[in-house]
Amino acid sequence: MKQKILFVCLGNICRSPMAEGVFRSRAKKLGLAIEFDSCGTGGWHAGESPDKRAQACMLKHGDDISDLRARQFQLDDFDRFDVIYTMDVSNFNNVISLAQSDLNRNKVKLLLNELQPNQNQSVPDPYFGDGDGFEHVYDLLSRSAIKILKPSEV
Repeated sequence: MKQKILFVCLGNICRSPMAEGVFRSRAKKLGLAIEFDSCGTGGWHAGESPDKRAQACMLKHGDDISDLRARQFQLDDFDRFDVIYTMDVSNFNNVISLAQSDLNRNKVKLLLNELQPNQNQSVPDPYFGDGDGFEHVYDLLSRSAIKILKPSEV
């Protein structure tokens, strides 16, 4: 059975689609059969492409995320995904508040806790900053992908 991983941020146009792209690329390079998706806790950008700065940053690193479209988190995402990685504490709390069972609550994790356990650090939202914020986010997501997706999982 193919593992399914969901990434969640606020609007699903910066951090979570970048995470989806970074993890999708790494899994492909490693030959891992994992399904990825991303969404936001808010629905303001539903149907939109990722932020142009996020797309440019990803293209600079060889990953095209122009095919992704924003969507809002849905309750059935708990059933569809094995792991739900949130980008920050606020979105973690929003998703946890929707969980109706311990099984669902246990699927929700802060992404950066994989790099720095129990630190509850956030992937910073680069939306209101300049392009450099996207590079920092890319670096954090890349390091997370290396830590989480290991060749031994093939």
